[in-house]
Amino acid sequence: MAKRKRLTPARPDYLADTPSSPGAKSMFPTDTPRSAPPVAQVAGATAAQAALEELSGELRAARAEGRLVQDLPLEAIEETYLVRDRMAADDTEMEALKESLKARGQQTPIEVVELENGRYGLISGWRRMTALRALAAETGEARFATVRAFLRQPQSASDAYVAMVEENEIRVGLSYYERARIVARAVEQGVYPDEAAALRGLFASASRAKRSKIGSFVSIYHALDDHLRFASAIPERLGLSIAKVLKEEPKRAGHLITALDAAASSTLDVEISALTKAISAAQPKPEKTSSPEPNTPLSEEIGGICLQLSRDASKLTLSGRGMSDGFYLDLCEWLKSRTA
Repeated sequence: MAKRKRLTPARPDYLADTPSSPGAKSMFPTDTPRSAPPVAQVAGATAAQAALEELSGELRAARAEGRLVQDLPLEAIEETYLVRDRMAADDTEMEALKESLKARGQQTPIEVVELENGRYGLISGWRRMTALRALAAETGEARFATVRAFLRQPQSASDAYVAMVEENEIRVGLSYYERARIVARAVEQGVYPDEAAALRGLFASASRAKRSKIGSFVSIYHALDDHLRFASAIPERLGLSIAKVLKEEPKRAGHLITALDAAASSTLDVEISALTKAISAAQPKPEKTSSPEPNTPLSEEIGGICLQLSRDASKLTLSGRGMSDGFYLDLCEWLKSRTA
């Protein structure tokens, strides 16, 4: 007779965590750690390594693409990496920025490019850098010794200059002189072949009229830059007048320089006043219109009717193709209404 196969273990309590009867000892003490099988350990380690490599790769990509904010030492930033477009910072605005940094910290990172030997070149954020340096010197606090920055990788020098100009145009607009100056300096640095290309490249989003005004101020930079102390404060209208004089009479540049040197340019108001007076003296005086002869009657033609008034205003004569019976009657009615 065939034996039955057992479908249940002979001792169900054999692998139990606790003994089934008093006094019996378990094969596995309760405090003995149970390790995972070797295959599971290998699989877990492989998954952890893959996750770590993926995270590291994402961080490297974010850093290279400029998506990762980094804290960099202030002394590692070279502000002269690019010729700066902004010539000076307004004292009131700078104090407001410093107060904001004290209260809330740096909210917007600057932009830098990585150089050699742990150095970084400043692309944009000059005002924030200046404020942080001032706060570090004034307070000595460690939180002002570093600056938050995005690492950029501009494809060319022109891309770096465009990034600097665009950031300043968005935040605090440059003066026309500062815009013109960076156009000329970018050409001097060999970033652009000529000033027309620099205007188109640096201010591509500006209107044609605005680019034309910037181009006008470029002539002021070339003629007067070494003699101006408050160039960025030159008003738009005065600057365009100066540019017009320099274009039409280049020799007038000498008169402007003499006026600036004579005024000593001690203050902004003195410098602007000297320029205004020099321009007024350079502009041609309007010709005086000769008065009509005493006996010459005044005359004017309107709608085909010639009106002629005697010099003593005692007689008005109307003549011409517009004269008609209807006009005469209308004129009479109008005169009656005026004298009623």
